[in-house]
Amino acid sequence: MTPLRHQYIDRRTGEVKTEQLFGDPFVCAIYSDLREKAPVLYRAVTGKRMSQLLGFLNYDFALTATLSGSRRFMKSAGIDYNECLDPADSLDTPRKVFERKIRYWECRPMPDDRSAVVSPADARVLVGSFNETGNLLIKGKFFDYEELLGNNKHEWLNAFRGGDFAVFRLTPDKYHYNHTPVAGQVEDFYEITGVYHSCNPSAVVTVVTPFSKNTRTVTIINTDVSNGSNVGLVAMIEVTALMIGEVLQCYSSREYTNPQPIRRGMFLEKGCPKSLYRPGSSTDIVIFQKDRISFDPDITENMYRLNAQSRFSFGFGQSLLETEIEVRSQIAVGEIKEDICSIKNDAVKELVTCASDR
Repeated sequence: MTPLRHQYIDRRTGEVKTEQLFGDPFVCAIYSDLREKAPVLYRAVTGKRMSQLLGFLNYDFALTATLSGSRRFMKSAGIDYNECLDPADSLDTPRKVFERKIRYWECRPMPDDRSAVVSPADARVLVGSFNETGNLLIKGKFFDYEELLGNNKHEWLNAFRGGDFAVFRLTPDKYHYNHTPVAGQVEDFYEITGVYHSCNPSAVVTVVTPFSKNTRTVTIINTDVSNGSNVGLVAMIEVTALMIGEVLQCYSSREYTNPQPIRRGMFLEKGCPKSLYRPGSSTDIVIFQKDRISFDPDITENMYRLNAQSRFSFGFGQSLLETEIEVRSQIAVGEIKEDICSIKNDAVKELVTCASDR
């Protein structure tokens, strides 16, 4: 039987596009026949050692580089040489193509609004809510809430309960640096170990809540600080996947210079490179506190369009179309910044009135 196509919406044009799913037959075989008939081998394939081996064979092995042809891959994947920081001739292996740097300050503009939340990656996005009365009903399909943040992380589980989230799926052809979606101070930073499930849509709908089972890195950012984005606490979760060896933390406040590991107390500027996936497909999840942001309407409206095929829609029994977006482009805006200002102004007026009465 021919596998179902997987389509998405191009945000710039509004057009329906069909995704070229890299290694789709291999992934479908793992998550159907192998998963059911050889569970021990299936667990081995989705483990760390096998994931690293597959990454080496696909991105580092000399024969693979010769056979795949980096230039041919870049052309078929639609990668723009003009965006790349390094000369095209230097991108002569699959790994170098995967880990390429771009002139993001020129080719990925960012909105000036301080409260704007931006995409952490060139990716395809779905958004949702933990609010039981909300209409973005995709919670419980991609991850389990407590498991995702860590069952013992009670402070953060309480802080984000009832909030909103966005799931960013990076395909192997994408630029794989993650950028900071907001500005603020790092309150916590930790890793949760797990397995290495594929982010292929077929794998995602086959495995129950896969993103909270994969190895992942969690960064908690407080944006309600001086020069912050003023959208509350934000959790940025980098989820490793099949063939991803690691997530290299390499924050740079200017271009890619002087990269630093993430640490508590560090202030992160918005839109800056934060980390690098090495290599394969992967996923970012960004979680917001309740009533602190409002997603851009085109992203939510695209999810429910009926003129395209999505494996997520088919697998989960509801319309779930992703929107392809660029890193540093706006995905949401702070929802209550004006209310906060109004409260402060009212408080000041009350103090002045009390002083006058005296």
